[in-house]
Amino acid sequence: MEAVDSGSDGASRSQRRVGIVYDERMCRHHTPDNAPHPENPDRIRAIWNELQAAGITQRCEVLNAKEAEDKYILSVHSKSHVDLIRNISSKQFNSRRNIIASEFDSIYLNKGSSEAAYLAAGSVIEVAKRVAKGELDSAFAIVRPPGHHAEHDEAMGFCLYNNVAIATKFLLNKKELGINKILIVDWDVHHGNGTQKTFRKDPRVLFFSVHRHEFGSFYPASDDGDYTMIGEGPGAGYNINVPLGYGRHGDADYLAVWDHILIPVAKQFNPDMILISAGFDAAVGDPLGGCCVTPYGYAMMLKKLVDFARGKIVLALEGGYNLASISNSALACMEVLLDDKTVASSTKAYPFESTWRVIQAVRQELKAFWSVLADESPTKLTSQKAPIPQILISSFDSEAEDVEELLQDFIRPLSTFRVDEDHHESASVSWRSDLSIIDIWYATFGSNMWKPRFLCYIEGGQVDGMQKPCSGSMDKSPPKEILWKTFPHRLFFGRESTRAWGLGGVAFLHPKSKDEDIVHMCLYKITLEQFNDVLLQENVSSYGMSSPLFDLTSLDCSKEKGSIDLEAVKNSWYHNVVYLGMEQDIPILTMTCNMSDIKNFKSGKFPLRAPSEDYANTLIRGLVEGGQLSEEEAMSYIKDAVTKPL
Repeated sequence: MEAVDSGSDGASRSQRRVGIVYDERMCRHHTPDNAPHPENPDRIRAIWNELQAAGITQRCEVLNAKEAEDKYILSVHSKSHVDLIRNISSKQFNSRRNIIASEFDSIYLNKGSSEAAYLAAGSVIEVAKRVAKGELDSAFAIVRPPGHHAEHDEAMGFCLYNNVAIATKFLLNKKELGINKILIVDWDVHHGNGTQKTFRKDPRVLFFSVHRHEFGSFYPASDDGDYTMIGEGPGAGYNINVPLGYGRHGDADYLAVWDHILIPVAKQFNPDMILISAGFDAAVGDPLGGCCVTPYGYAMMLKKLVDFARGKIVLALEGGYNLASISNSALACMEVLLDDKTVASSTKAYPFESTWRVIQAVRQELKAFWSVLADESPTKLTSQKAPIPQILISSFDSEAEDVEELLQDFIRPLSTFRVDEDHHESASVSWRSDLSIIDIWYATFGSNMWKPRFLCYIEGGQVDGMQKPCSGSMDKSPPKEILWKTFPHRLFFGRESTRAWGLGGVAFLHPKSKDEDIVHMCLYKITLEQFNDVLLQENVSSYGMSSPLFDLTSLDCSKEKGSIDLEAVKNSWYHNVVYLGMEQDIPILTMTCNMSDIKNFKSGKFPLRAPSEDYANTLIRGLVEGGQLSEEEAMSYIKDAVTKPL
């Protein structure tokens, strides 16, 4: 049994001064027509009612919510954004409010939105100020709307103002408070993109985010949450992302991340104060998160942080959409702040093997900045396992039955889960080991013909001209062999722009062959597991890799039919896997559009566009360095593909 000792500084926890802020006015922010929505007023009501029923509020100093002043919000957000949020609930916007909301990503607005946004930001400022001054030891701001997705000039992901970022700027700018270094821990299941961008160049702020990522396909669906995003300029090394690949991560995974990344770095950073973006959507039963962290897990994560910064910790609510889970998780955290109870468990479990790989990758990426990460990692991770939580079912919670079902689905099977030398994967990702022994030729016709560019999909990173880095594959082994072939297919360029290359078309292959056509293709011998990871990176989607996009059945089907459309990524650009034959008794596969897309390109529904100079130069380098064409011939080859009618 493991027990965590209480901190050595200050008075006993029974004398700890813990603040809490809640204001019913923040419940006035709701969908305009009161339609069901995961981010709804019942979220904070559920937490408040749970804390009251448990006697927590009586042991805390309950603070009044305060609206933030514009001058503090402007330290994070643009004037145009502040002007919009300040006025959006006024009568002058009545006819345009819904239209404006629709222009943002996952945002609704109503007559109560402005007030709620100002109260949420102001409440986090208020408790942070009180903790910084020593008037409180720690505090919890039960606020909404959440904040960590909100960027400098944009509301998104249910977030209007970035509450934690605004409070952090307030603390740093008020020199008399003596807060010079702040650790922000974002344990929301979604990446805190807005917070990261606010402090990416600021070495005074160590931003740490652990989140479900899935190669950048999980919301907010970008590469910003990748472990290669470490900060910029003087802030390099002060941005730490731990991008978990799949759902079902639980206590063991998160505590392993704490033990092997966050806690060692926090010791070396030695913050003056800690702000936690406390989203509880990685909790068991959450409809958006798909993970299974228990109240015990959240309590342990917080417990491991209370010895830093003399216990000066502020929790600010972010996400979390299962009422029973968020209220019980919040209760567990408040008990840690108030009582410092010894948190113990008599059972052991291990994190998923994929979690261990991510931990190793993060340590490798950041060891140049943090000496504590340069030490060799243990070869085997262990971590405490949460007991099956006693979810307290409240009368207001219509999701209670779902939580009990999820406890059956997630927690109890996990209680028997072990990882040893012979068993490294859970059932949900066992397909990787099956497909890792199957070789295929991946035939490339676009920028991937240049080997350094293709290796970005395997090893991660980016090459000159790319505007976004790639996450890389789980198996980062280089191709076993490379060869070139020509095929009777048509190369063309289409679409307006891409995240990786910006404006300009990208390469597509006509899925049907014609004798008069010819395309040069670079073939990489990789595993079918790696091919799936490349497929996912080429087709950024909401698909979770708990099962492969393209398995052995798909391979057989493609051989029989010549191609197969992947239903899971049907709305993406490269959703059609085409079988091109065999080489050395190994199947040759490529990915492109389907015939329905070809019709749309011909009709003009999908644009045909010439590639950008950077993108075209990458193709040219691939063809020239691959010994297929001279530079002049390669330029002519691309020009023909652009100008020849489809």
